[in-house]
This record gives sequence, C-alpha cells and structure tokens, in this order.
Amino acid sequence: MEKGKLIVLEDRVPKLKEQRKNKANKRLVFYLSLFFILILLIVYFQSSLSSISKINVAGNQYVSDKKIVSMSELSTKTSYWKVDKNEVKKKVESHPEVKEVVIDKTFPNKVTIHVMEYKRVAYVVEKGKYFPINEAGKVLSGVKGEPISSDAPLLIDWNNAEVIQEFVQELAKVPKSITDAISEVYHTPTDSEALHIKLFMNDGREVSAKISNFSDKIILYPSVVKELTPEQRGIIDLEERPTFIPYEKEKGDEEGEVEG
Repeated sequence: MEKGKLIVLEDRVPKLKEQRKNKANKRLVFYLSLFFILILLIVYFQSSLSSISKINVAGNQYVSDKKIVSMSELSTKTSYWKVDKNEVKKKVESHPEVKEVVIDKTFPNKVTIHVMEYKRVAYVVEKGKYFPINEAGKVLSGVKGEPISSDAPLLIDWNNAEVIQEFVQELAKVPKSITDAISEVYHTPTDSEALHIKLFMNDGREVSAKISNFSDKIILYPSVVKELTPEQRGIIDLEERPTFIPYEKEKGDEEGEVEG
C-alpha cells in the first residue's frame, strides 16, 4: 500500500511543477503587459498624440468656423483630455448670434462643436448698411452691400428702437413660410395709428397692417391671396377685417374694394 501511494505522488510532482511554471509565466506576461501599457500611456500623454488633431464646426450659418473655434479657445495644441465641454460651451454661447452649443469628443483626439444660431428675423436698412436682427431681438453689427442672406425682410424707414423691438417680437411669431414672402417693411405712422406699417410682398402685392396685431393678422395673407388671380395687384388691408383694394381702385373708388 505504501509503495503504491509513493508511486502516485511521484507521478503528480511533474504536473505540479508544470502548473507552477505556467502560473509564473502568466504572472510574468501580465506584469510585462502592464509595464508596456504604462510606458505607452506615458509616451501618449507626453507627446502630441494626446493633443486635438481636428476641430470640426457644424450647424453654423452666420458665424464663421474660424470665429467659433477662436471663441472656444481650442487648438491643435490643446490636450484632448483637458477639454472642458461646459467651459467651451459657455465661451461659444457668449456670441450674440449663438443660441446653443453642444460639444462632442471623439476618441482618440477629435472635437466637434455643434452650433445652433438664433434665426434672423429682419434686416434694418440705414445709411447704406444692413443691420441683422435675430429672434432674441438683438441688433447685430451692420454690413455694407447686400444682406448676407435673403432669408428675412428688410425694415426701411424705421427710426424708433422700441418700435423695432415691438415689431421683431411680432415677426418672430410668424411662420417662416409667410416671412419668406415678405420683401420690405416700412414704418408708416399716421395721425390715428402710430404703429402703422406697409409691407411689400415678393408676389408684387402690398399689405397695410398694424404692429400691435401683426402676427395674428398676417397669417390670413395666404387665404386672402387664394381668392385672387395672379394678375390682380393691389393692397391687402389687414388692419381690421381683411380687404383687398386693387391699385386702379385705390384712389377713392369704394366699389373697387373686395373683401378677402
């Protein structure tokens, strides 16, 4: 019996040695791998590989990519790991035309600045310059020549800043499909109505309205136009009850008035 047991133990010794050797090898591989990973991390963080390689800007129309990147204070020398999303967001959103910013970081070293701008609702024309006004009511820096974009009507002969603000608030409530149809808006106060305005539409018609109820009344414009033929030109009075007055009947001929 004792001799048999001795033989079994002797058989197991090589296996135990082999197991210990395998464990030692695995432990060595683990420590070597960990060592090389640490070396690679040190090299990565100490080299330009950890810096931003590319800064993308998306969603902007009026503010240039260059301006947005400049305001973000990011560059290809900035460490990817040191980019504070909230801080960058706050810096870019300080621009008067920027409504909201979202920062995306894409490993290993790319950053995208997603920008949502305020809509431009009008351009004030003054002394040969065009001053954009956005939906927040901010009047922006003037530009010479034609407006940067034709996506908003021109305000001509507007001299009162408070009246402009009041009209912009009304205009911001109007659907884009209707504001796109407006070419020019004139402030034309009368003795009885200080907030009277005159609009020239892209279809060649004219609109008489008031600022105080503009957003409620101008939405009736498409339904009034539907009742007219393309050749009919004149004034659509939206001050009270929608009424169409042909140009040839404008001068005092009441029979020329057609209600829309």
